[in-house]
Amino acid sequence: MMTIDPVDLAKTLIAAPSVTPATGAVFDVLEMALAPLGFTVERFIDGIEPDGPVENLLAVRKGAGPRHFGFAGHLDVVPPGVGWTGDAFDPQVRGDLLYGRGAVDMKGAVAAFVAAAAATSPEAGTISLIVTGDEEGPAVFGTRALIEHMDARALKPDLIVVGEPTSMQRLGDMVKIGRRGSVNIWIDVPGTQGHVAYPHLADNPIPKLVRILAAIDTVTLDEGTRWFQRSNIEFTDIEVGNGATNVIPASARARLSIRFNDQQRGAELIQMVERIAQDVEPNAKVVGKVSGEAFLTPPGALSALVSDAIHAETGLTPELSTTGGTSDARFLHTLCPVVEFGLINATMHKLDEAVAVADLHTLAAIYRGILTRAFGA
Repeated sequence: MMTIDPVDLAKTLIAAPSVTPATGAVFDVLEMALAPLGFTVERFIDGIEPDGPVENLLAVRKGAGPRHFGFAGHLDVVPPGVGWTGDAFDPQVRGDLLYGRGAVDMKGAVAAFVAAAAATSPEAGTISLIVTGDEEGPAVFGTRALIEHMDARALKPDLIVVGEPTSMQRLGDMVKIGRRGSVNIWIDVPGTQGHVAYPHLADNPIPKLVRILAAIDTVTLDEGTRWFQRSNIEFTDIEVGNGATNVIPASARARLSIRFNDQQRGAELIQMVERIAQDVEPNAKVVGKVSGEAFLTPPGALSALVSDAIHAETGLTPELSTTGGTSDARFLHTLCPVVEFGLINATMHKLDEAVAVADLHTLAAIYRGILTRAFGA
């Protein structure tokens, strides 16, 4: 077994700029860390424009034990934005914090898991790292392509932990056991362009669109469940694009987003919106894109295993939750039981993203504890 400092590895990963979709250097760093640990590393590029190409990495270390533990994550990051105290890709420790884009989401967690794997006997069991360069982007050719890659090799973990930053106030206070689904829907209402002084010669689409949105706004999808908050519909854009004050426009468009729990299905929500729109305007066009369905890993052996490892290092009993946005767990749950656990998420996607140095060491210890418990040692 080898010793890897998660802070040093996190720094090296941060120093390899990897705005989504990530390729190249940042994967070189991870491969160089994993190969000496006995992992067989496969890297491949999948997809075409506009959602590709995307680089992915699958690393497997086969062990003597019967169980197969998977760790999933991503090396791509969101753009840094303007206004950082320093260079977003020049990792710096200032005081107790390590600063850099990806420190929290989620190069820090990847580094912590590699450190945990390094401290775990190769004989204990099989470990796989399922790492994409496109979680922050369209996520079309990322984790889904990795799952297909694993299927072709008959690789199926018994359980997976996704290293997303789930902690809220203190490291270890929250574990995600599911996520709501997400669908975006576009509504296009046609009309007939004309002069505002001659409305009888035109057909204004704006009042029709307003009536459609008003009808959608009255919909209550559900009241939530024990583990999920209620599903919600939010209007995210209205567009006409009419620069003239005396012209009735030829069309009007709107976009809405629905975050939904496991009482709903994405395709059915699209159909519901289409029915409402076409009741008002039969020629209205509705297009929807499901980013992911809701899923739940019911509290059980996996969440207990993770909670025990957290409690052993922090003294905390984590809250089990399904709140927040989507993650690639929405794809991975089709393989086996999946939960998410990682760093404090207060600065993810923000200027001066930072992680406590102590938390990186603690997270590595928790991940090692998870591995130990997963392999029954």
